[in-house]
Amino acid sequence: MPRRNFNDLLAFVTVAREGSFTRAAGTLGVTQSALSQAIRGLEEGLQIRLLTRTTRSVAPTSAGERLMKAIGHRFEEIEAELDALTELRDKPAGTVRITCGDNVLHTVLLPKLAPLLREYPEIKLEFDVNYSFRDIVADRFDAGVRMGNTIDNDMIAVPIGPPLQMAVVASAGYFAANPIPKTPADLTSHQCINQRMPTSGGLYVWDFEKRGRKMNVRVDGPLIFNTSAPQVDAALAGLGISLLPEDELMPHIASGRLVRVLQDWCPKFAGYHLYYPSKRQPSPAFSLVVKALRLSGSRAA
Repeated sequence: MPRRNFNDLLAFVTVAREGSFTRAAGTLGVTQSALSQAIRGLEEGLQIRLLTRTTRSVAPTSAGERLMKAIGHRFEEIEAELDALTELRDKPAGTVRITCGDNVLHTVLLPKLAPLLREYPEIKLEFDVNYSFRDIVADRFDAGVRMGNTIDNDMIAVPIGPPLQMAVVASAGYFAANPIPKTPADLTSHQCINQRMPTSGGLYVWDFEKRGRKMNVRVDGPLIFNTSAPQVDAALAGLGISLLPEDELMPHIASGRLVRVLQDWCPKFAGYHLYYPSKRQPSPAFSLVVKALRLSGSRAA
């Protein structure tokens, strides 16, 4: 029996994961024509079609899905073992991929990881700024960052920031022209800045709690965004009331550009956590990243 060409199998796995010959070629560092030839050779050798190609996308056939389930995780295991071999080097090396939001990237991740990069120049960090709930296993990330109360139970969650509180804010100019809300129900008569949720596609329902009493409010207003940064800009411009995690707003609250209201209706909640699969053996580089990000005083996972 002739030996299999494992490069062709790696090519197939990469194309199937990326859903694109262009992205897969970039990941593997080869030309698209060479990648197409490798897939064609694999399909001809097996005498079965593994990928369905259209003008817009590439997807595995039923045979391709079966092959992916059989061998896809094997390449991940090989990559993990190769990363683990850096323990035998003088200094850890390798790439750590993290998906996160832009605010936590600037306020927590980069400040904490900058010293690590200076100490270990052979470690590379790749950040994917994304507000949807990415499947870090399927998308081949080493870790993700979310609020602690949104992480699946089968993940290891490491606190990297203190507990947070939501903040209801608007500009001083807005409140000069409109009454200050005394209860969450008052928000229904205000212009509010809405957020489209990346997972459900619906508008974010503002939730509040005070002394065990919970209240959900569906607000309305002239603006809807799917990320937080433009919501801050809109509030600063006096275009309405915004509800966001306080860490994104504190500099503007401290300067007086934004006025905070209903603070007693906003309980604290678990802050930012780094999360990653419990079953995968972490590389030395990743272990250093976790150590650098871990909130001081928190226990090891």
